Amino acid sequence: MCPSKVPDGEERGWIVPIGGAEEKEDNPSILQRFVRVCGGSNANIVIVPTASRLADTGPRYERIFRELGAAEAVSVDFESRSDGDDARKLGQLKRATGIFLTGGNQLRITTLLGGTDAARVIRAQNANGVHVAGTSAGASVLSEHMIAFGDEGSSALAGSVRLAPGLGLTNRFIIDQHFRQRDRLGRLVTALAYNPFAIGIGLDEDTAAFIAPDNTLEVEGSGGVTVVDAAGLQFSSMDSIDEGQPVCLLGLTVHMLVAGATFNLHTRVAQANSLLSRKT
Repeated sequence: MCPSKVPDGEERGWIVPIGGAEEKEDNPSILQRFVRVCGGSNANIVIVPTASRLADTGPRYERIFRELGAAEAVSVDFESRSDGDDARKLGQLKRATGIFLTGGNQLRITTLLGGTDAARVIRAQNANGVHVAGTSAGASVLSEHMIAFGDEGSSALAGSVRLAPGLGLTNRFIIDQHFRQRDRLGRLVTALAYNPFAIGIGLDEDTAAFIAPDNTLEVEGSGGVTVVDAAGLQFSSMDSIDEGQPVCLLGLTVHMLVAGATFNLHTRVAQANSLLSRKT
């Protein structure tokens, strides 16, 4: 599906994929910043814990966001496809200034919400200026093209990753999470080899990409973000090899970004944190 159209003269909301295992107690810089973006003391954050099967996931984030200063934080679970068309739950999404999708299993989100009014409302809300974040599985589903599952390892291998439609807030990137901790470079590169249109974003744990309405990505958190840009791809062997064989790719650009560094998804230009760049 295509992202919802941004109304003339308006800006879409921020899109904030998080690599999972974000710090929640000692230095919750990612969640603190999300609360600020959503309005701080006026923030109304709706938590969607559908990806998780743990009963305490939603209430835990309610407590965390309230402690970080949000005016309201409420968990709205979608446990069946019929829930995705429930008027009360849709109303809560429509009143939100921020929507937060928890971790768990990304296919649980897409199989329950894909094609429902809830998915359409989340897309439309973001296009109308509401900010949407997701952690781990909740990060994977934000884009149009989603990594459903795949093999770990650093090598790009034909058939090593399976893609599925996500919620479709944007079609500019493909997300992978727990990136360096679970050695997922190979499957992200393989995903891009199928179609180099998108930009690959690999998120380490406790690390987020705050993507502004102007499509500038800024890194927040203690880890790194690996950006794989295939715009300059000169050659790919993907169409001529068998499943399990390594893929030959020439012309990939890879950026390793840390807190404060930026990448413009439109111009495809990366910049270091100004403090770091002054040290070189």
